[in-house]
Amino acid sequence: MKKMLLINAGIVLAALSYSAIAYDGQNCSEPGVCWEPKPGYPEKVAGSKYDPKHDVNELNKQAQSVIEMEERNKKRQENLAKTGKFIYDVDDIE
Repeated sequence: MKKMLLINAGIVLAALSYSAIAYDGQNCSEPGVCWEPKPGYPEKVAGSKYDPKHDVNELNKQAQSVIEMEERNKKRQENLAKTGKFIYDVDDIE
């Protein structure tokens, strides 16, 4: 019984792996670059209905928060070098 179950499981796994290898489904320009647009997708996205039209201020929020974080970390490091104590809250640093 056990032997028959193992043989059947092996056959199923072999069939699944063969079908996965046999089907490509895409025309790759180079290995790993297999994205194909759906029919009707424009060659140029800018100005089309697919253009996301990101707000510049929204895109800069992450960069601004990183700059602010680096400024806070600089204050913490300067205080640590000066006093030998690490203070997390920047408002508590004199």
